[in-house]
Amino acid sequence: MAMVKKSITVTAQQEKWMQAQLASGNYASDSELLRDLIRKEQMRASEIEAIRMKLIEAEKSGLSDNSPSQMLASFKEEASKDGKL
Repeated sequence: MAMVKKSITVTAQQEKWMQAQLASGNYASDSELLRDLIRKEQMRASEIEAIRMKLIEAEKSGLSDNSPSQMLASFKEEASKDGKL
């Protein structure tokens, strides 16, 4: 995968947190840490969209007697079992 060099600015508090992550040995570099955070956010956004689509599908079907919060809990449980959450 091609890499693109970026320059970013973070707050002092964010820099302190990033340095703590590096010091813990979880990441070898700032770049590795930021790529991991981006991947996690992409997965989270994908999970939210999947849940949103299921809620819309259930609402349109009219077949569910569950409340939206019950449906959401069910979808989260299903996603967790599938390893998607």
